[in-house]
Amino acid sequence: MMDKALLEKIASDLVAPGKGILAADESNGTMTNRLESVGVPSSSETRRAYRANLFATSGYESAVSGVILFDETIRQKMDDGTKIPDYLISRGIYP
Repeated sequence: MMDKALLEKIASDLVAPGKGILAADESNGTMTNRLESVGVPSSSETRRAYRANLFATSGYESAVSGVILFDETIRQKMDDGTKIPDYLISRGIYP
């Protein structure tokens, strides 16, 4: 059973003034269209690299409180080997 106080803190953090939730849950099909439209072949690695680059953007945690992740992304890692959800948490962002 989830702690009510913890749930309230998470909800409050997610809607903090000046912050929002990033929907980065594009399916593989949508991500393939996005990458191929700029001449990048779509693969698990190119999708991972795109997402890792997005999540590594300097300072974005000042405006993003949470990120909605696609199933594939939850299992991927940043360039340094850190799991993407763990990396987001380390920056104060709820995956």
